[in-house]
Amino acid sequence: MHRITHANGVITYTFETLAGLPVRAHVSTRHGGVSPTPWNTLNFSIRRGDAPDRVRKNRLRFAAAAGVNADDVVSAEQVHGTGVARVDWSDAGQRMVGSDGLITDEIGLPLSLVFADCAPVLLYDPRHHTLGASHSGWRGTVNGMPAATLWAMQAAFDTDPADVIAAIGPSIGPESYEVGPEVVAMAHAKLPRADRLFRHPNGPERNPYFDLWQAISGQLIDAGIPEEQIEISGVDTARTTDDFFSHRAERGQCGLFGMLAWLEEKQ
Repeated sequence: MHRITHANGVITYTFETLAGLPVRAHVSTRHGGVSPTPWNTLNFSIRRGDAPDRVRKNRLRFAAAAGVNADDVVSAEQVHGTGVARVDWSDAGQRMVGSDGLITDEIGLPLSLVFADCAPVLLYDPRHHTLGASHSGWRGTVNGMPAATLWAMQAAFDTDPADVIAAIGPSIGPESYEVGPEVVAMAHAKLPRADRLFRHPNGPERNPYFDLWQAISGQLIDAGIPEEQIEISGVDTARTTDDFFSHRAERGQCGLFGMLAWLEEKQ
């Protein structure tokens, strides 16, 4: 990923694989906002105790850094499910209830999601010039969130998975994500070849570590996206709390970072 320091102090990352394409995506860091500890500083969550006015100012600062109008941003409720909402300009400024994914073919309409260990997943269809963005933690991934976003794009825009360029953003990595028996049981019940997603560095009697990145990319590959068209950022939020919020590493005492993504006019 490419790190950008904006004029207002906001720091974001962009995906290398999208360079030169008519689509933009910025993943925020925790830098450049107005919130105090423990949300320091660019936090987008009210539910974690930060003041609504500070969160509103942070959203305005992120939008300004990215170059979009904050009033146009469409967000998802994010319920750790597999709901995907198709959105257009009539949804500008709205929060889509029951959704963890958003898809659009509207030029310039900014899609917004927030995270603190779960994975930002971006899907771009260059043939039909359409975009999908989703929030995929372990529960959403095991239940098929990445594929659900792709299928929604197929249904709405006739997307061929073979054309899609995918990017998986900063999220908790395989060296940090110790999980309990519920995750193991659900993964084995719902995902093919689930054994490859777990490792036991502390011995077979201890909790395993889950590879969220591989679970997401494997699901997208199985759905038809070529492996070479999937970018995995490799940024482990639990090990980079200087840049990103991590619910696991910070024991829930943190904010949420965000992703803004939108389509540009094709040249």
